[in-house]
Amino acid sequence: MSEREYEIVLFGATGFTGALTAEYLARNAPPDTRWAIAGRSPSRLERLRAQLAAIDSAHEQLPIVAADVQDAPSLRALADRAQVVITTVGPYTVYGEPLVAACATAGTDYVDLTGEPGFVDRMWLSYNETAQRSGARLVHSCGFDSIPYDLGALFTVMQLPEGVPIELEGYGAFAGGFSGGTLQSAIEIVSRLRESKRLADDRRAREPRPAERRIRGRIGIPRNEPFAGGWILPAPTIDPQHVLRSARALPRYGPAFSYGHYVVAGSLERAVALAAGAGGLVALAQIEPARELLRRIKTPGEGPSPEQRAGSHFRVRFAARTNGERLLAEVCGGDPGYGETSKMLAESALCLARDELEDRAGQLTTAVAMGPALIARLQRAGISFRVLEEEGDR
Repeated sequence: MSEREYEIVLFGATGFTGALTAEYLARNAPPDTRWAIAGRSPSRLERLRAQLAAIDSAHEQLPIVAADVQDAPSLRALADRAQVVITTVGPYTVYGEPLVAACATAGTDYVDLTGEPGFVDRMWLSYNETAQRSGARLVHSCGFDSIPYDLGALFTVMQLPEGVPIELEGYGAFAGGFSGGTLQSAIEIVSRLRESKRLADDRRAREPRPAERRIRGRIGIPRNEPFAGGWILPAPTIDPQHVLRSARALPRYGPAFSYGHYVVAGSLERAVALAAGAGGLVALAQIEPARELLRRIKTPGEGPSPEQRAGSHFRVRFAARTNGERLLAEVCGGDPGYGETSKMLAESALCLARDELEDRAGQLTTAVAMGPALIARLQRAGISFRVLEEEGDR
């Protein structure tokens, strides 16, 4: 792997999140990092390179790689040249599989931003064994989906004694806009719920589970939780799936581990509105004409302005119970969907390319693939992981 031409190739670099990730790498990657930007339009890549050169003139000769999701040989050539491939090209259910296949076959590490459960399960069913044989690490959801939750749960567990049963709840609160790409992915998720359930059932039937440890998800109920910041709603997103997969893979989570996952609404009125809005989106996404209208709200490439992103933030709080005691922790940062997501994605790739990590391969969570090394990177990059002294701590 160290003999490959590039340590990191960023695919989809000219998209909204892709360009932010490229800017983060241009500002923060070590000067000797061998990296390149990739996409289907060389002219757009050249314009992006000019913007990166304005940040640092060293990027005037940043390599450009032409590749297209509809051209499998171009993706295999890209994977063969890289240690790690970052992709921001979604919806991943529609566009993601060819690159996963190329990386799994080539033994190339892969990171993405997906929050699409069906896609992740389908990639496990199709390519996990191939990646295990080739040595590739396929790490999905390396942005706000699902690093604050997966690594936040690991961070909380690491503060507790080993070998004890743990009950953990996570409460996510955030403020920020969304891009066209995020909207398209959300529509794909809710329009494919039946397919996603079938894929989840297929994976559950094939995936090994720890025989001597009990790992389970808890389905909570809406309630007022002062520590979280008000009313909370159960959130059946991809995040708790990653937390539970990490717990199954890592004995550090103890002999019995349970996790409940919530979004913070704040007031009761907002909780009711959120629940109604989510139900309406699911219903509309089942109807093709309504799906098309939803897709037109924002087009891919559109996203929040720099001013909007500057005013955005997230906070995920964790409450752990073990042996009658309670431990409280928090992960927080700035703009969740874009500023911090591009940071998380880039640091994940740098971690895979450069850090000493456990020798693992296949489809892995961020906690299993990178764990404490990535937590340390994100802390240095300004994302806070901390233990709270008491429930009122801010």
